[in-house]
Order: sequence, then C-alpha cells, then structure tokens
Amino acid sequence: MTSINAVTRQIAALEISSKPNTNAAKSTAAAHQKKPSQGQNVSKLLSKFAAPNPFPAGHSKAASSSTIPTKHGRPASPTKPTPAAPAQPAPTPAPSQQTIDIGRYDGGFEIDNENRGEKVYGEAAEELALDSSIARYRPTREWHLTDFDIGRPLGKGKFGRVYMVRTKVEPHYILALKCLYKSEIVQSRVEKQIRREIEIQQNLRHPHVLRLYGYFHDEKRIFLMIEFAGKGELYKQLTKHGCFSEKRSARYIDQMADALMYLHAKHVIHRDIKPENLLLGINGELKIGDFGWSVHAPGNRRKTLCGTLDYLPPEMVEGKEHDDKVDLWALGVLTYEFIVGSPPFEDLTGHNATYKRIARVDLKIPSKVSPEAKDLIVKLLQYEPEKRIALSEVRKHPWIVMHRSKGGSTATRAS
Repeated sequence: MTSINAVTRQIAALEISSKPNTNAAKSTAAAHQKKPSQGQNVSKLLSKFAAPNPFPAGHSKAASSSTIPTKHGRPASPTKPTPAAPAQPAPTPAPSQQTIDIGRYDGGFEIDNENRGEKVYGEAAEELALDSSIARYRPTREWHLTDFDIGRPLGKGKFGRVYMVRTKVEPHYILALKCLYKSEIVQSRVEKQIRREIEIQQNLRHPHVLRLYGYFHDEKRIFLMIEFAGKGELYKQLTKHGCFSEKRSARYIDQMADALMYLHAKHVIHRDIKPENLLLGINGELKIGDFGWSVHAPGNRRKTLCGTLDYLPPEMVEGKEHDDKVDLWALGVLTYEFIVGSPPFEDLTGHNATYKRIARVDLKIPSKVSPEAKDLIVKLLQYEPEKRIALSEVRKHPWIVMHRSKGGSTATRAS
C-alpha cells in the first residue's frame, strides 16, 4: 500500500490547475496494481482511484450545455474562453471499472429533492450560488450531478446527505458527494458560515486535511466534491475500542499537530477539533474535516462561543478573546480522550459543572497514562494560552518521538 509520504507527494503535485507530474502518476499506478480478487474491495483501490485532485479546468469532456447562475447573476457559459490546460498523465484505469463496487444507490438525492427544500431568492441566492468552475483561485471544470455514478450513502447531515460517487469521466475517481439544501441554510441563518467553510477548505492542501475538490449548485442545492476517507470516521473507531493505545494515540496527535501547524500558518483556526470531525484515509492516516466553525482570521482575535463543550478552552468558556491557541487546548483534550476514552473535564451532572471544571483546569489524569503522555497533556492544557506548548514543540516531544513510525508521520508539507 502506498506510504503516507508517497500520498503526500502526490497531493503536492496534483493541484487543481497544476502542471503534469509524470512521476507521481507512474508511482501511483505501479503501487496499486488491481488483482482479480480485489474486485469488490473498494478500500484497496482507493489509494489509486481517490487520488488527489485530477480535475483541471480544461481537462476531460466539455461541460454540459446547461448554464449555472453565478453569485453575480452571470451564467457560467460552457463557451467561455478557458486557457488550454496542459495534458495530464492519468492513472491507469482498472481493467474493468464495473468491478469497483461503490454500492447501491437508494435514490436519496431525488427523493429528498421532491420533498425537501425550496428555491431561495435575492441576496441569499447570490451568496449560495457556489460554482468552483468560475472560482477566482484554482478553477475546476464545470460539474453537474449527471457527471457522477452515485453509490451507497455515507451519512446524513443537518442540511443534506453524503454519498459515495464515481466520476463518469475517466479515470473514474471515487469521491464523497455532499448535498446541502439552500433554503435550510437560509432558515438557520448560516449562509455566510457555509460559504466561508467552502472558501476555506477549497484552498487547503495538506495530507492530514480533508480535500475539497470542487463544488456546484442547482436551484435548491449545493454539492461539495470531497475526498473520500477510505477508513471512515475516527469517532467510530474510538467508540469501538473504547480508547486507543498510546502508540496509536501519539501517531494521531503527531499528524494532528502537523496539520494544525499548516492551518495556523494559513491563518486558519479550526475551533472545533474533536473525534467526530476527524476521519481516516485508506492508509489509516488522520484527516481533519468539518470546517463549519473554522475562521480565517489573519491577526484577529475573536470572542464567538462555538465548538463542542468538552473541548472548549477556559478563555472561550469565560467569554474572553481567543486566538489559534484554542486549537492547542483542544489537542490536549484529544490526547487525553484518545488514551483514557473520555474527555478530561466531562461532568455528567450537567453543563455548568463541566464549565467550572474547564475554568479551574480541574485535571485528573489516571495512573494508566504514561509519564511522557501526562507531561504533554499537562503542557497543552494550560489555563494561560501563551503557556501552552507550541505545535512545533509538540512534534518534538519525547512521547511523540518515541512512538513515531520510521520516516515520520507525514511527508512533505503541502503548499
């Protein structure tokens, strides 16, 4: 199976509007030769068919003759002049694409669309007219729902469903397609938040951050083309096992710290780090997802109370200004929960009791936690944000280093 380092190099090489990288394509094809016995095992094919973004603006078939209104009311015309994209070496297709089982489609998109959602108008319609083919930065080709073979459902969210899909255009990449209903977004008054989430995630390129490959919309819905995390939700693994070994926990925290260093360098504060928002790639690598509470805040300090109670730091509980060090606190809570199986300040008597424990940093670490892990947890869970250990130091911490796999937890940093 392809190493995390190799996957990362491919991610760095295959940007939306990138130049061709023959070596990356060759290494991908060579590392994942499909055998007949693998016909129904999707996970063994995902390293190849859920490759980093393969869709430059000028690549593949021409867009449909239908047009999609943009935020400014101008149609995204298929005849608009687009610079010719360089020819890209595509990964070798499987001998028979029909053997890649994406599951049975239950008709959910159509069923939902008949009984759910309404058209939106005015400013809200403009705010939610999202189309990556006309994006100012790294535009993609024009996409439509008819461009995908739809498979099994992956889950339901507040604003719609998520399905496993395969692109009809060769080489038939596997993605997760997330649907959001515009009218429900408007009713919840989160239009700007949703747009911000999409704008933030579309520009992120890191092996431990879930990729957003593209997006498009119709009269009632927004569709997000998201990287398919082959091994699913980390939360389900944590629930299944109760807790993780320190070795497994340390490797996840190492990957988290690496991803957060990247996000903070981009002036992105996640603010909702928790097991439910983390996924696992085909090689078991951690992926940060759900940027619904993220904020792009260059130089800004914020006061908004958000995130999940068990993971909130003292400064947010107390209504004070906060910055990117809220993610350091959350990393400490995550470390504790991975090893122990429950958050450190959880109090079953109610929210107020949990608030008080967080504000006092009422931290009780079980004896089963090693001294090295305890040291890192304590250094992250500091009341004063400035006293929390820096992410660069987290990655150098003895507990992380002693459990790090040979060659490191991640590969080259993405751009």
